[in-house]
Amino acid sequence: MNKRLLAHLALFAANLIYGINYTVAKEVMPDYIEPLGFILVRVTGAVVLFWLCYALFYYEKVKKGDLLKLAVCGLFGVAINQMLFFEGLNLTTPINAAVIMVSNPILVLLFGIFLATERFSTKKGIGVALGALGAIVLITNGGQVSMNNEHFWGNIMVFINASSYAVYLVLVKPLMQKYKPITVISWVFLFGILFVIPFGWSDFQAIQWATMPSGILWRVAFVVIGTTFLAYLFNIYGLKTLNPSTVSTYIYLQPVLASIVAIMASSDSLDINKIGSSILIFLGVYLVSHKTKTVQD
Repeated sequence: MNKRLLAHLALFAANLIYGINYTVAKEVMPDYIEPLGFILVRVTGAVVLFWLCYALFYYEKVKKGDLLKLAVCGLFGVAINQMLFFEGLNLTTPINAAVIMVSNPILVLLFGIFLATERFSTKKGIGVALGALGAIVLITNGGQVSMNNEHFWGNIMVFINASSYAVYLVLVKPLMQKYKPITVISWVFLFGILFVIPFGWSDFQAIQWATMPSGILWRVAFVVIGTTFLAYLFNIYGLKTLNPSTVSTYIYLQPVLASIVAIMASSDSLDINKIGSSILIFLGVYLVSHKTKTVQD
């Protein structure tokens, strides 16, 4: 199968997992596990899974000169990214957070252009704009975006989170050209957990595993294996073939896929706003990711 097609399928699968995760993780946090404790659970589980695969099946040596780069990727792609998102979400509204996260592809393009790793085109710009418009229409349907003072710091945290993930996507791309995806993500998470432990250890110790319902334990397992292990692996696989801006634009699919999951679970219904915004989102992803003679995706 074509490598580019496989990369796009991997990104679609990752964002489908993320779409399911909104429903699954919400039932765990914060009633059973506090945000920072949950992040430490996710990262710890992912480190174990990634390093088992890496050590047993895909081991390759990493140059000492690249360890610092991997550590920086762990800081931006795991620690800052996950911690600020969950903490920001606690202070602001889900609608605010989702709308702010839509800025990620724009930030990736800006960082990429600044670091000379991306080239801007009119088609890419239109794709980003259409995708952002579709996501905003879908996310704000039936609600209002609140930007009052009580949500200010939460909004700031989520924006820094989006910026952090954008920096990660740009910085990790060169490493993807040198090493296998599993090598990169294993080291990124290993360094990431070192940054997360000081902040999440207290909440992690407070988790009452013995009294946790089995249904919640299964949801925790899904978040660790699906959302953290498989989704990150799929994203890093896609990044090996496609540009960071293309990978980041798939974030626009998350509200669409989350809505589909909710409809299938009979907790939501389909309307003209969802259909129209979905068309805009898919069109935006196509324009940003479609290969042309002048822009290499």
